[in-house]
Amino acid sequence: MDEPPAALCWDSIWRFTTSVVRRSHCEGGAGKDLPFSVENKGRLLLMMTLYFGSGFAVPFFILRHHLLKK
Repeated sequence: MDEPPAALCWDSIWRFTTSVVRRSHCEGGAGKDLPFSVENKGRLLLMMTLYFGSGFAVPFFILRHHLLKK
């Protein structure tokens, strides 16, 4: 029984991603390959809140700027 071409494509993608995961080497455990520290949970919370909060707030500041300009 022949599989449709889409099934063959997904099967090859699945095999590739699982082989990549098997070949990857994460030394030192989770979070050691990140460009920031995850040891201090309070600082991490503050930094993540600032990062995502700034992205959320920018459209509102732009709208305020346009409504207030003369």
